[in-house]
Amino acid sequence: MLTDFALDDLGTALALVLVIEGILYSLFPNGMRRMMAQTLEMPAGTLRWVGLATATVGVGIVWVIRSG
Repeated sequence: MLTDFALDDLGTALALVLVIEGILYSLFPNGMRRMMAQTLEMPAGTLRWVGLATATVGVGIVWVIRSG
């Protein structure tokens, strides 16, 4: 069962994702459109591997920060 502390961390992480995405869309709207168009043309396998690699790097960063 998740503790209140873990839920606070999860909520904070999700909020930061929204903040970062919002900043990117507001500063670079045309660049974000181009990126989305390129993403739509990528094969599903490539997107899957990029997503897995990104998640792995993210978990590694969190692990380093939390263990240090």
